[in-house]
Amino acid sequence: MTRLFEPIGCKVDLSTGAMANATGSYQKRFRDLDGLYADPAAFEAMRAAWGERIVYEVSEFRPTEQSGDLIFGVTRMAPGKVGDEYFMTRGHIHKQADRPEIYYGQKGHGLMLMESPEGEVRIVPIDVQTVCYVPPFWIHRSINVGHDDLVMLFCYPADSGQDYEIIARSGGMRSRVVAGDGGWKEVDNPDWRPRDAKLVSALYGQQSRTVLA
Repeated sequence: MTRLFEPIGCKVDLSTGAMANATGSYQKRFRDLDGLYADPAAFEAMRAAWGERIVYEVSEFRPTEQSGDLIFGVTRMAPGKVGDEYFMTRGHIHKQADRPEIYYGQKGHGLMLMESPEGEVRIVPIDVQTVCYVPPFWIHRSINVGHDDLVMLFCYPADSGQDYEIIARSGGMRSRVVAGDGGWKEVDNPDWRPRDAKLVSALYGQQSRTVLA
């Protein structure tokens, strides 16, 4: 006989980004993000004051990591910039690359920066009560472009996994988001390197048919 999990409710505190009944959590402090930003001198200049401060933190509910289940949680990211580049998460693609994800904006103003394996770039603004759909195969990274905390709910299939190194292996994402013209703007990342055809084929090979147009 199948043993059913008990249903649960998880209340979110928008002032802190904490989620009740979470099964786990983690924090990324400023010092943990060395090498993420385009301006290393600006990062070093901020290290003394910011080194131990939390840039973003995640609380999650992870019932299992089995196919057919869901993992969900909340990300809270502080506002700020390194040089003219906005605070951001490390970003990832799912290890099971054909798995999607959704984000729901609850507080603040942010962006979801997405990149296909071939290097196509899409940016979706995430404001309060905005749902962002990240389709299968897209690398994605959250960016806080506001003056307040960015708080977002996320949800994805429990067997997805995360690959954070795919970004580093290409010299970062193809685009960066910086301040400009009274808001944000997208600029090219000169360090970005295209992925080889073998890797791209392997990513798409996780599903029998490609869902990208």
